[in-house]
Amino acid sequence: MAGVKILLVQDTDWLLRGPHQQHHLIERLSLKGHEVRVIDYELLWRTQGKRELRSKRQVFSNVSRFYDGANVTLIRPGIIKLPWLDYVSSVFSYRKEIRHQIKDSCPDLIIGFGILSTYLAMRAARKNNTPFIYYWIDVLHRLIPFKPFHPIAMLLEHKTLRQADKVLAINEKLKDYVKGLGASPERTQILRAGIDIERFDPVTKGDTIRQHYGLTRKDIVLFFMGWLYQFSGLKEVASQLARIDNPNLKLLVVGEGDAYEALQQIREKHNLKDRIILTGKKPYEEIPSFIAASDVCLLPAYPDEKIMQDIVPIKMYEYMAMKKPVIATRLPGVMKEFGEDNGVVYVDKPEDAVAKAMELIQSGKIQELGQKARSFAERYSWESITDEFEKILEEAIKEKQNERVPK
Repeated sequence: MAGVKILLVQDTDWLLRGPHQQHHLIERLSLKGHEVRVIDYELLWRTQGKRELRSKRQVFSNVSRFYDGANVTLIRPGIIKLPWLDYVSSVFSYRKEIRHQIKDSCPDLIIGFGILSTYLAMRAARKNNTPFIYYWIDVLHRLIPFKPFHPIAMLLEHKTLRQADKVLAINEKLKDYVKGLGASPERTQILRAGIDIERFDPVTKGDTIRQHYGLTRKDIVLFFMGWLYQFSGLKEVASQLARIDNPNLKLLVVGEGDAYEALQQIREKHNLKDRIILTGKKPYEEIPSFIAASDVCLLPAYPDEKIMQDIVPIKMYEYMAMKKPVIATRLPGVMKEFGEDNGVVYVDKPEDAVAKAMELIQSGKIQELGQKARSFAERYSWESITDEFEKILEEAIKEKQNERVPK
């Protein structure tokens, strides 16, 4: 497909959050010669200490977070930095910016990865007869902290889904969900998560990481990475670890978030400084080495947490590509995606993960499960997923062009 102009909108921070599906796809598309502009939102402004009352519009050129040579133009509209007024002000700044980008750069296609910005982008796209794709990688309204906003967010999602030219979902469970929320079955399809097979290569060594954090060859390392939500199940895993008198059983956690302080408290309370290792956030290029340093990877989220019901985190593919077995709670989306014999082992509760890990180690099944995990992940390289995405974009543009032709 010849180079096209793509405008992507999202309700989160492009620079500080992720990598998410859109980072991989958009940066890879830019490497293939497409012109990409992203409108994002300074989601983490409340955590950044001293700040101005109102932020000014910012433009970041030549943004490349994960792939050398990628060239993304990032536009961040200004907002009023006061609780709740940030959302209200973003309605006006988003709408103004989207209209400006449509007039200034004339995108061939618009893609939405959010709620508010995506609704505004959909309306602008329809007004300008521009193809619009709504891409779901999560049930976003469930992530809004203020629950009274959930019905409003669902209404916006419903309206956007009904009027999108195409709707993409990252897995089967999420596809069923968006159809139930109003997406047309004929215009809805799956574009799965991918994996950088070359970057996440099981030949990567974790020796340096283990040495740095004082991990010996005798240690059994359980690993988790990503944003530390309260429902991530890590507090339960850490508490269960404290009940097991095995100095060689360790928990290595890479990431930051809401549960970080609680994990620190558990570590201090039970004197587990040598057994619970909290690294904070680490550069993406170091992640394969951290996974390589582990024995078993974890996704122990609360199985009844609504936010986790329909999603499949990209970290699952990254764990599996590194030839590591994964212990996960029985999350419907994850179980539907990976089944029972692809290197993922399921437990009923987060606190069961530790005992299951010990069982796998003692049974000698780690290597066999790791091989199955790698074999599954190899089916979904980012290269092939990006090619598929590119074809979907081309199809959406051609369909819109055909609509414009007088009959």
